[in-house]
Amino acid sequence: MPTIQHEIQIDAPIHACFDLARNVEAHVRSTAQTKERAVGGVTSGLLKAGDTVTWEAVHFGIRQRPTARITEMNPPSEFTDVMVKGAFQSFTHHHKFFRNGEGTVMKDNFQYKSPLGLAGKIADRLFLEKYMRNFIVTRARELKQMAEQNLSG
Repeated sequence: MPTIQHEIQIDAPIHACFDLARNVEAHVRSTAQTKERAVGGVTSGLLKAGDTVTWEAVHFGIRQRPTARITEMNPPSEFTDVMVKGAFQSFTHHHKFFRNGEGTVMKDNFQYKSPLGLAGKIADRLFLEKYMRNFIVTRARELKQMAEQNLSG
């Protein structure tokens, strides 16, 4: 089961980073490359424990509609979302936040299991793990930019 870990320093307070990471509109903005939008469950505002959200996005030229549930919420230090329906066999995305001076370190831990058995494992090695890493890193960079611009703007 592939695990993608990424961390980024954000020059913004921990509570601002935490809220931005669970904000539906910020998620949409940070995933513009896949045309992601919320189409079911909570479709705006801040996600909280127990909420579900269905995202519509285009990955590999295919429109997909994964649904995730917020299974854990410990403001402002962590939350977890778990896929309850979608193309993966499973995924769990754990978001952690640590104070670092006047800023915040945001850590992503994204673990997934591809469908299709052996074919899915081959896809992981050939392209899927790299694609998902790029998705997580790009989203983190966008959130960093939003958080830091919000402080200066």
